[in-house]
Amino acid sequence: MTAAQAGNRVTDANPYRERLRNLVAGRDPIEVLSETASTLAEIVARYPAEVLQARPFEGKWTPNEIIGHLGDSEWVYGYRVRLILCEDEPPIAGTKQEAWVAGLRYNERQPSELLEIFRTLRALNIAEWRRMSGDDLQRKGQHNERGLESLGAMLEMLAGHDLSHLDQIRRYIQAIKEPG
Repeated sequence: MTAAQAGNRVTDANPYRERLRNLVAGRDPIEVLSETASTLAEIVARYPAEVLQARPFEGKWTPNEIIGHLGDSEWVYGYRVRLILCEDEPPIAGTKQEAWVAGLRYNERQPSELLEIFRTLRALNIAEWRRMSGDDLQRKGQHNERGLESLGAMLEMLAGHDLSHLDQIRRYIQAIKEPG
């Protein structure tokens, strides 16, 4: 078991955390995170912007908006990691992700631009995750919606978040390609 796996057990019954944790299913979360940028790059290379910017379901994000959201998540988690490593149980604010996606107008941007933002932030954050010890992964922050969370639990959640959204992107592209 890696240091990351040793520090990432979720001990409460929070359904969101549990759903994301189950998606990781025992895989090393850092390896999951390490694969996401190349998976997104394959998607961006394979499908034109018109497909990635198409809205397959009313009221749902486009694949392009999901890529933008993944970049936002990377930015937010990078900040949270640094807070928790450097402060004692700091408060961690949630975000209004719908407002961020709309306000930053991700669907008006090129998928390649959003991919590069994500790739850059992920590389910086993966380096930080890899430097952590088991003790570091036990450090906690107080999330305003989910309560006390360790860095280990956050690491596993972020990996599950990636897997969830990659699956969502694939399903949405399929719906765009084969409407109705």
